[in-house]
Amino acid sequence: MLDLVKYINSLLWGFPMMIVLAGFGVFSTLYLGFPQFRRFPYAIKKVFGDIFNKKDSKEGSMSSFQSLATAVAAQVGTGNIGGVGTAIVSGGPGAVFWMRILAILGMSTISVEAILAQKYRTKRNGELVGGPAYYLSLGLKEKGHKNLGKILAVVFASLIIVALGFIGNMVQSNSISDSLNIAFGINKILAGLFIGAIAMLVFVGGMKRIAKFAEFVVPFMAIFYIIGSIVLLINLREMLIPVLKAIFQAAFSSEAVLGGTAGYAVKLAIRFGFARGLFSNEAGMGSTPNSHAVADVAHPVEQGMVAMVGVFFDTIIICSVTSLIVLTSGANNSGAEGVNISMTAFSQIFGINGARFLSVALTFFAFTTIIGWYYFGESNIKYLFKNKLAINIYRTFVFIFLVLGAAVKVDLVWELADMFNGLMVIPNIIGLFILIPLVKDLYRDYDKKIDENNLNYFYKYE
Repeated sequence: MLDLVKYINSLLWGFPMMIVLAGFGVFSTLYLGFPQFRRFPYAIKKVFGDIFNKKDSKEGSMSSFQSLATAVAAQVGTGNIGGVGTAIVSGGPGAVFWMRILAILGMSTISVEAILAQKYRTKRNGELVGGPAYYLSLGLKEKGHKNLGKILAVVFASLIIVALGFIGNMVQSNSISDSLNIAFGINKILAGLFIGAIAMLVFVGGMKRIAKFAEFVVPFMAIFYIIGSIVLLINLREMLIPVLKAIFQAAFSSEAVLGGTAGYAVKLAIRFGFARGLFSNEAGMGSTPNSHAVADVAHPVEQGMVAMVGVFFDTIIICSVTSLIVLTSGANNSGAEGVNISMTAFSQIFGINGARFLSVALTFFAFTTIIGWYYFGESNIKYLFKNKLAINIYRTFVFIFLVLGAAVKVDLVWELADMFNGLMVIPNIIGLFILIPLVKDLYRDYDKKIDENNLNYFYKYE
């Protein structure tokens, strides 16, 4: 099974996929006038303004910050801790460089996704719902590609339910149970049962409870991890400059760098940097638009700009911090796997307390991702089935996969996650290429209305 999935990934995550992902990022960056640079200051202002000037969102929606927090909850997970270490071990230090490049390009990509999700959102039982399944079916229908849109939407909705709701959440549960077992000696199956039970308590509260949970927990967990990481890096400060040089050198060289194994080709660095980068920030994969779609904003472009902050925070900040921890400590050469790579780094400096710190941080990261990914899957269950019974069945299966994930071998879990994530990209990216002219029109409409001091947008719900 593992060998088969690895073979599929070698095809799926070859240069064609890399070219498509990076290519759309480059194309959207140029076509939309470098939104990740020109519009980023406003995005930061908007996010921090919403944090300190909270207002109630309309019934059946989330505030802009709650939508971002839900997206970041999904983005910041085991990919930021276990995935970064795995990328470095598999692709060398150069993978970190390519992870950052994909993130910069992905900031433009995710703005396109969020804007389209806002434009083509709809309502189910009084609540807003949206995402790629909706903009693929409704958007392509407007473009005269009704049948293609319907097919891509159904394929995407089916894939995201399996990729994130089931397989992806197995990754999160696996990493939590593994870290708790190492740091505290907790039985993995018992950990899985506990994770599933607590998650169910959040799930049954619907959009409102998920939004409140993400809004409260995400800022706390980020500050907690960053402060602990800074303390570790201060202890290893003499290695920071050599590591930064090694990351850049290895990105373009097949030579051994900083204790790595000779023969890491640039292709491997790009492959694992892109794969883990996508798994971490999810730009182009079509997941986070499901939460950005329901943000209560005056215009779709507002949430498109806010969405860029999620990718920046996830990869440029959190993943970069983790990569420095792994490389300055030399944990990438320890023989550890998955999240144990980062745990080894903390243990080398702080002993068992370091392992426990990372275990707590990972538990927060991975659990919030479980909540976010569950919500994304639920949005697509609503698209496919349009009834509450299907949602209850979906919740039950998510619980089962969370428990199973606690005891599955880590190699297989990661490879399955890569495979399904890659498959999700295909229908989504096809839709993005077809619909991006609409995004440019919306940017123009937004700029015009800003100049006229009349920012409003008429949302049409089908």
